[in-house]
Amino acid sequence: MAKNTLRIDILGTVITISTDEEQGYLDKLLDKYRAAVENVEKISGLNDPLKIAILTGFLLCDDLDKKASSKENKFEKGKAEQLTLGMISRIDEVLAEEPDCREYS
Repeated sequence: MAKNTLRIDILGTVITISTDEEQGYLDKLLDKYRAAVENVEKISGLNDPLKIAILTGFLLCDDLDKKASSKENKFEKGKAEQLTLGMISRIDEVLAEEPDCREYS
């Protein structure tokens, strides 16, 4: 796969990276990062580029962790529901096979 380069010019610092990722994807990531940095600058009132970058990175990690936790919780709930429905189905089958099983009120 061809290497793509991305020039990152943000907070007064310029770096260039080389990666196997597609150029469109890299551009999209950079746009998201720039938006996150601008948001941190607005809400924090910070002027120090290093502090802005650190806080931006921290907040992006927070977002990532919350999304991952949300997906795990949805997966666990779905799995628990499947297991419960399977157990109920199996109980129904066993009860239907047993002639002496009666409903109790």
